[in-house]
Amino acid sequence: MEVYIRRAVEEDFPAILALINELAEYERSPDAVTNTVEQMRQEKDHFRCFVTGSAEHGIVGMALYFFAYFTWVGKSIYLEDIIVSREFRNRRIGEALMKRVMQEARDENCKRVRWQVLDWNEPAIGFYRKCGAEINGDWLNCTFDEKGIELFNEMMS
Repeated sequence: MEVYIRRAVEEDFPAILALINELAEYERSPDAVTNTVEQMRQEKDHFRCFVTGSAEHGIVGMALYFFAYFTWVGKSIYLEDIIVSREFRNRRIGEALMKRVMQEARDENCKRVRWQVLDWNEPAIGFYRKCGAEINGDWLNCTFDEKGIELFNEMMS
């Protein structure tokens, strides 16, 4: 299968959302996805995405990222997700997407690329280690969802 990698366009949003939902299933959180194609259209200036696929299969993978600014190092890429549809894994598609993101980091003069991986996702951890990524267990994730944001603002007012 000959694959392409290109920047995503709005017409790709339904396929991207389908991959996001597939990832949520894999990560045992199928009900956690609240994003929609319409929301992606409204928020398209806040993220970038590369898609990969073939003429015969359409889009089978993607890498979604955004630019961030980290106080210690400066301009960086935060890689939100690399997703390859289950039936197309183990074909070096994820590796090709990672290479494309790293090329973007170089082209944009970024000082860091950062992402997260679940501690039980051994295939991904193995891949990232093979690539030479530093996997650091010192930092804990802190998150407020929409309800948490509202509760915090009510509590602090």
